[in-house]
Amino acid sequence: MSGDDAQLDNHHHAPIVGYHRAPLSQKFGAPRQPNLVALTSVIEMLAPYDTPAAFVGLEAFSHIWISWQFHHNYKIKDNAVNEADSSFRPQVRPPRLGGNQKIGVFASRSMYRPSALGLSVVKLERVEVIQGRAFLIISGADMIDGTPIVDIKPYVAYSDALVEAESGFAPSAPELLAVTITESAYEQFLALANTGQLINNDEEINIEQDTVTTLMHQMQSQLLLSDIDIIKALIAQDPRPAYRRTQINMPFTMRYKSVDVSFQLIAVDELQITAVVEVI
Repeated sequence: MSGDDAQLDNHHHAPIVGYHRAPLSQKFGAPRQPNLVALTSVIEMLAPYDTPAAFVGLEAFSHIWISWQFHHNYKIKDNAVNEADSSFRPQVRPPRLGGNQKIGVFASRSMYRPSALGLSVVKLERVEVIQGRAFLIISGADMIDGTPIVDIKPYVAYSDALVEAESGFAPSAPELLAVTITESAYEQFLALANTGQLINNDEEINIEQDTVTTLMHQMQSQLLLSDIDIIKALIAQDPRPAYRRTQINMPFTMRYKSVDVSFQLIAVDELQITAVVEVI
């Protein structure tokens, strides 16, 4: 094999088959692992991969594997992924270990990895066909809005679920923090959620009759009364940097759909939402 052939073999170029459309547009606040929060989102397939024929049989599976790209990885944003990748980091500091202990990048799920690829198992709620295009309605994703999707495969329980597997430094899900909301913040949320006669908890979204634009608006912008539970669940995961988790009354802001949600630690293991402000 020549040197040129060896260089080519070091890189695999995969097409982007779709994009993730979700309420979270920023990394801060996104679950660090899949299935920690039952957050509903959509995979918008691109042509020609959006043909409904490509998904015949998929709805028989309850969960799917998704291969995706860390598009907020600074290398991707700066177009710095190159042949040499001279900036390769062999070690990272996982938040699960407090952000202080280093481990090998291949022993982690860090976004700063040579391939810049993520892999998640999510629940497949249904396959929707709108205007002749296939959309996957999913829940439990740890991806943000705009995430490029590289591949989709069915999750097969008999081979993919290994009950005897050991999980190293992450043997169980992280403990959740208590989350409360001030009266003023809740009033702010209600005022925004009720604007424009939005859909409430008791009304069902009939996606089959909606256009693609409406579907994207519902997933990315339209604030529902039920969203307060999702917001609390996301904050309960404690998205704050590890080195700031003991700082009382230090404000943080998470963007969710069309609002910025401010919260802070008010006591040990208790976070409080202090404001819900519409994004202008």
